[in-house]
Amino acid sequence: MSTGPPPPSAPRVDVSTPFGRLALTHVLSTGGDALVAIVLAGSLFFSLDPADARWRIALYLLFTMAPFALVGPFVGPAMDRAPGGRRLMLIGSAIGRVVLAVLMIGSAGSDSLLLFPLAFGMLVLAKSYAVAKAAVVPTVVTGDHALVEANSKLQLLSGIAAFGAGVPGALVLWVFNPGAVAFLAAAVFTLASVASFRVPVTTVAAEPEDETERAELRSAGVLSAASAMGTLRWIVGFVTLLLAFALRGADTQPATGSIAGRAIAQPGRVVDMGPLVPQGAPPVWHFGVVVALTGIGGLLGAAVAPRIRRHIDEEYLLFGALVLVALGGAAGLAFAGLPGQAVLALSVAMGAAAGKQAFDAVVQRDAPDANRGRSFARFESRFQVVWVVGAAVPVVIALPTRLGATVVAALAAGAAVFYFVSNRAVQRGQHPPKLPGSEQVRGQSRRVAGEVRSRARRRYRRGTAGPPPGEHLPPPGHTEQP
Repeated sequence: MSTGPPPPSAPRVDVSTPFGRLALTHVLSTGGDALVAIVLAGSLFFSLDPADARWRIALYLLFTMAPFALVGPFVGPAMDRAPGGRRLMLIGSAIGRVVLAVLMIGSAGSDSLLLFPLAFGMLVLAKSYAVAKAAVVPTVVTGDHALVEANSKLQLLSGIAAFGAGVPGALVLWVFNPGAVAFLAAAVFTLASVASFRVPVTTVAAEPEDETERAELRSAGVLSAASAMGTLRWIVGFVTLLLAFALRGADTQPATGSIAGRAIAQPGRVVDMGPLVPQGAPPVWHFGVVVALTGIGGLLGAAVAPRIRRHIDEEYLLFGALVLVALGGAAGLAFAGLPGQAVLALSVAMGAAAGKQAFDAVVQRDAPDANRGRSFARFESRFQVVWVVGAAVPVVIALPTRLGATVVAALAAGAAVFYFVSNRAVQRGQHPPKLPGSEQVRGQSRRVAGEVRSRARRRYRRGTAGPPPGEHLPPPGHTEQP
């Protein structure tokens, strides 16, 4: 059983230390991102017809994947070997968001369509910052024993920062307009830019990846944990856009139970769908409740996970995170409207935060010879791409919230079972089961089809069946030669 380092009693940091400087940058960056979310909530982004906005969001999500596809295999290794390479990404992402926030001041107040590319530019820079931060954290702590604790502190601080920036941001939005909140976000990102210059210049990975590191990062335990964590990130992206469209009034599909009830009550008559379709967007305060519970869930997950980890292995913590998300999906299916959306958002945020703690601990334990900064940045790049793929699903396919919650429950439950079975196999020294690839599926389909045709031919020769599909009847009087 893993004990791990004692969890922090409170996210207290000394800003004069290398980690404290990174933490200050992280707090300011997270606070700025929270203000940008408030800008979007009070602007054209939440007033356009959701059906008209889908194609724009799908296009921007496609562009969002490009930077991570480039950073991971190509730019990332070069930045790891360059002194201060990842620090430059921290600085660049902060300065870039200052520029975009300034441009948002006018577009948010004038209902300009320019707000859409600006919003997704913010998304790209925020996720690029997340990759750089994941690489820098191991270089600013005293040792491996402090790594998981440092990530826990950063998650706690990000939740506090989002809440601390959200309250004054909501007040500014209520008193003034979205443009004023964008101005406030630009000021916060400016402070984040200044703070990022104080992050120490370090080299994440001076040497290229060797065979030992490559083997450790591809071990069964690490890959199984990465698959589970990737599932959680997919669900986070999926739920983010699912709830965003629902809170903007895109959840216009009548409930299946309502249709069935009306059909039973009026047998033989065509069901009138008009009265069953939800009308209009929910109140704006619904959005505030969901965002607040998302932040609270992240805080709870980051605070509780280190304490749980003192008593159980990391694998069981990650398994529990998947189970929690599955239960949240079931609750989202059971409860309609805001209650289901709130529980879904809370459980997904809490599970993702706790799962991240468990995954970091698994990598730290099972890949002791791997460079922490390089490996965490690589995984984070992949997880960001998975997030975008998950977010694209409710954009391409209009889903009611309860159907989306069903997808979450089924996927998380399946991932939990698969991870549990894989972990048990690893503990017994066996190879964990693998899902079949496309080539295996095609090969198995060909073998099954061949067996079916062979059996049909044998039955035909015995005179117990007609000719196999695609073959002709023999002419009258024909006898098959032995």
